[in-house]
Amino acid sequence: MHTRASSDRCFIAETVAIGSELLVGGRSDSNSLVITEKLGAYGIEVRFKSIVGDNRTDIMNALTTAVQRAGIIVITGGLGPTVDDCTREAVADATGRRLARRKEAFEGMVARLAQWGRRPNKGQLRQAMIPSGATVMPNPVGSAPGFAVFWKRAVLVALPGVPREMDAMMEQSVIPFLTAQLERSATPRRSPIVRRVFHTWGLPEADVDAKLKGLFSKQIPIDLGLLASPTGVLVSLTSNVRRSSGAVKIERLAEQVRQRLGEWLYAEGQDTMEAVVGRLLLQQGRTVAVAESCTGGLISHRLTQVPGSSAYVDRGAVCYSNRAKTEMLGVPAELIVRHGAVSHEVAAAMAKGVRERAAVSVGLSVTGIAGPGGGAETKPVGLVYVGLDGGAGDVVTREFRFHGDRLTIKQRSSQAALDLLRRWLLNRATR
Repeated sequence: MHTRASSDRCFIAETVAIGSELLVGGRSDSNSLVITEKLGAYGIEVRFKSIVGDNRTDIMNALTTAVQRAGIIVITGGLGPTVDDCTREAVADATGRRLARRKEAFEGMVARLAQWGRRPNKGQLRQAMIPSGATVMPNPVGSAPGFAVFWKRAVLVALPGVPREMDAMMEQSVIPFLTAQLERSATPRRSPIVRRVFHTWGLPEADVDAKLKGLFSKQIPIDLGLLASPTGVLVSLTSNVRRSSGAVKIERLAEQVRQRLGEWLYAEGQDTMEAVVGRLLLQQGRTVAVAESCTGGLISHRLTQVPGSSAYVDRGAVCYSNRAKTEMLGVPAELIVRHGAVSHEVAAAMAKGVRERAAVSVGLSVTGIAGPGGGAETKPVGLVYVGLDGGAGDVVTREFRFHGDRLTIKQRSSQAALDLLRRWLLNRATR
């Protein structure tokens, strides 16, 4: 990378996410995962991650620490036009460089704003202030430019925190810049860091771990990672051997993981449950309609997030009240009185009602108690029923008992419903 950097240091990176909202729960840092994936493809290993609030001194201190242990530091956030955006100033303070308006940064920002029918205000003019000697990195989808600057034995890259902008700039500017530096310094290229990701649903983390027991040992240079979330347990395999043999070993191990996880494995890599379900619907020429109560439209939202979903998604109905279930889906009022809105019977009636009214191949429904109130001893918070109706008496319902806050229960309920549809479709494909 830099002529003074050792070859090992060139392939060690750190991400620094800037923003007080990342510390107080406003939103999570997803940028570091994308950066790790993109750098790993070039053999660059992200070994450290820092999150810093919008404080100029704290950012400067974080960068001073990072430069001692990494040759590549990717900073995201704090390049906006508001007073709390102080990444530019912090980098200038740390590196001892002055800030000045750069022509290419200013013109790029003005051109982008003009496309949106706007002119830069006083605050946005700050976005063109770049540390002296830095390389300006254009923003192909936003207004804030990024930059890269050499400091001590490392290179600091500053990018906007908006994920879409960061992603585009990593691909179009940062990766070409870093690879050019490696070639210029004649640093030998390293093999990509090989990683395989598996998504499971329906098993707790301990059970997933038990299924994989015995596959890994200290003699196998592959790291196993397990991460539980509202949409299931993610299993990752990462090869820490920078040779082609590492890729071969990880592929052999990946096949054993697939076999052991079996029906609980629903996707790999960047794939999602809704994308998997969409492909199955397309392959089988089926259409779906959804009736939602406790999820409030989340299932329909997820299904329609997939490009091309209009080919198989007909409609979604949010039937939150008992009256809505009766009026919109034809669920008999006496059925609700007899069994309660949260029941096998009502879930089945909702699925049937939405299928018949939409004249689709399959109806999917969910009804439950998301909390934090509304539960009882016999029907506690987290009790959820999912229903599926494929016509001709082909009806399936499932009961779930989820835990967590309201959002978590809604997320898990949507995942359970989509998984029921996935399994139903897989079963029909084998007939």
